[in-house]
Amino acid sequence: MSFRKVNIIILVLAVALFLLILHHNFLSLSSLLRNEVSDSGIVGLQPIDFVPNAPRHAVDGRQEEIPVVIAASEDRLGGTIAAINSIQHNTRSNVIFYIVTLNGTADHLRSWLSSNTLKSIRYKIVNFDTKLLEGKVKEDPDQGQSIKPLTFARFYLPILVPSAKKAIYMDDDVIVQGDILALYNTPLKPGHAAAFSEDCDTASTKVVIRGAGNQYNYIGYLDYKKERIRKLSMKASTCSFNPGVFVANLTEWKRQNITNQLEKWMKLNVKEGLYSRTLAGSITTPPLLIVFYQQHSTIDPMWNVRHLGSSAGKRYSPQFVKAAKLLHWNGHFKPWGRTASYTDVWEKWYIPDPTGKFSLIRRHMEISNIK
Repeated sequence: MSFRKVNIIILVLAVALFLLILHHNFLSLSSLLRNEVSDSGIVGLQPIDFVPNAPRHAVDGRQEEIPVVIAASEDRLGGTIAAINSIQHNTRSNVIFYIVTLNGTADHLRSWLSSNTLKSIRYKIVNFDTKLLEGKVKEDPDQGQSIKPLTFARFYLPILVPSAKKAIYMDDDVIVQGDILALYNTPLKPGHAAAFSEDCDTASTKVVIRGAGNQYNYIGYLDYKKERIRKLSMKASTCSFNPGVFVANLTEWKRQNITNQLEKWMKLNVKEGLYSRTLAGSITTPPLLIVFYQQHSTIDPMWNVRHLGSSAGKRYSPQFVKAAKLLHWNGHFKPWGRTASYTDVWEKWYIPDPTGKFSLIRRHMEISNIK
C-alpha cells in the first residue's frame, strides 16, 4: 500500500471520528435544551409528542400555537408551576408557555421545570427588564407593599411574544380546569385588543373589601376628585374588569399602541396621583381600565371565577368550584399561604420544589404543630 493511500485512509478515519464526536455533542445539547424555546423561536431540538395524563395523541405540528404568558416571581414560584401543570394536563392543544421572570429566578425555574411531570411542556423563559418601569411607578407608603415589577409584564405582551398574533395572559394564582383552547378561541369584536371578565358578571358576585371601597366599578380604582380623570367622562359606576386573566389580539394591540397608552397613564399617575387612595386591587388595573374603557370584549365568566383569595372562607359551593373552567385566588389568601379556601383543589396541581427553596407555608405550620 502506498504512502499516499495510507494518508487518505488516516484522513477519512479522522473525519469520521470528528463527525462522531460532533453528533454526540449535538445529542447532549439537544437533551439540555429539550423543552426550552431558543431565542430564534425554535421550540427545543426534540418535538413533544404526548401530553401526560390526557388522551394519548400526537401533537400535530400544524396546530396553531397557543401562547400563554405567565409571570414567575421567586416568592410565588409554586403558584406558577401549579398553574402551568393544570393547563398542560387539561388540554390537547399546542400550548407554548412564555414564563416571564427576573434573572435571579431563571435557574431555579429551570430546575423545577425539569421535573418528570413537566418534561413535556414547551416554554420560553423571558427576562423582564425592570428598566422599562423607570419613571412609571413609585412606591406608595399608604399601600403597605413594595412594587412588584413582574405584575406589569402584562403591559408588554407584544415585546414578550413578538411573533404571535394572539395570546393569553394569566396571573400565577390560578388553576385551569378546562381546555385552554376554549379560552383562546374567545371571539373579540372588531377593533378590540383584549377580552376580560367583568366584575359585574354572574359568576363573580359583587365584593366589598373592608376599607377599600367597591371592587366592581371604576370609582374603586380611580380618583374622581382629580380633574384629569373627570375630563375623561368615564362613569364612576362603570363595571370594572379583572386583568388577571385575559385574551389579547396582539395585532390590534400594536396597531393601537396599547403599551404606549398604558405607559402614558402610569407616568401621569406618578406625577398627579390618579389612582384611588383606597385602591381596590392591583396597581396594574387603573391604567387598563382607562385605556380599555368601553373598548374591550368579554370572556366567559367561568374562565375567571375569582375572589377565592379574598377570605379564608369558602364563598362558592363545591359543585360550582368543580364546574369552573378557571379558579382565581386573587386577594391576600393565596393557596400556598397560611390559610385559603379550596387548597385541596390547588394542591392537586402543585409539584413540590426539587430544590427545596419553595414550600407551602401551612405545611410548615402543620409540621411545627406536630412537633
